Amino acid sequence: MKAVIGVDGSKYSEWVLGWLGELPFRARPRVTAIHAMDLQSVRPSFLTQPSVSGYEPDEGEAIHLVESRAKRVEAETKRQLAKLGLKGSVRVVQDKIAQALIEEAGRKGLIVVGSRGLDAIDRFVLGSVSTAVTLHASCSVLIVKEPPQPLRRLLVATDGSPSSQKGLQFLIKQFTARSKTKPPLVLLVHVMPFLRYTMVKEAGEKLLAQEGAMLEKAGYRVRQFPCVGPAAEEIMKVVNREQPDLIVTGAKGKNTVARFLLGSVSTKLVQQSASSVLVVR
Repeated sequence: MKAVIGVDGSKYSEWVLGWLGELPFRARPRVTAIHAMDLQSVRPSFLTQPSVSGYEPDEGEAIHLVESRAKRVEAETKRQLAKLGLKGSVRVVQDKIAQALIEEAGRKGLIVVGSRGLDAIDRFVLGSVSTAVTLHASCSVLIVKEPPQPLRRLLVATDGSPSSQKGLQFLIKQFTARSKTKPPLVLLVHVMPFLRYTMVKEAGEKLLAQEGAMLEKAGYRVRQFPCVGPAAEEIMKVVNREQPDLIVTGAKGKNTVARFLLGSVSTKLVQQSASSVLVVR
């Protein structure tokens, strides 16, 4: 698998690399780290306060500062890749970071970004990138919100649809449940609508049993959570109570405008959860 990550010198991009080193991939991904220099947005007033310092650098000097930072980020990222035993490369591009990540990953890669970046003054913001990538990417996206840690508890949201099946298959085919201690625990959540039909409840219980058996066969421990109500709201209740290390969810086939206006379940989980979220496509 090809993993494409955004790096900006913040602690969040360090977390991204740490997560790639910590995740239990069956085969470690090859990493392409991208640092974007948005030179068109460079303005001297963002880099200094003349009223305080009495000095305002010209645009050429401002660009030089941005380029110098890019070289430092590139060198530090290469060092971290080597330290974690990850193979890959670092690219510095003059482009918007979200667009660069999406183009590099294509349809089959995995984009990994932090949920925050450096502040706006430094013009190296990854904060809004996570939302942009989640909305527009054609491939799977991992939004990192916490420092790297071993995966002990994973929450998987399922509804039996092809998109949720992709999330399940990602765990089975891309990750291994082998562990030096106990296998990871999967919190398997299925949310049913407010319908007073016995067959709906029975179908939900059957789905949980079938998918739970698949995960157990792959080596995971499983706890089932049948819920009733609005999907995102009920999933978040389980998230807040169980505190998973990672949430895994499929992405529905809505277009970008519909996801933005109506809010898909995966988008709401990315926005509301304090846990890292893997949106599988």
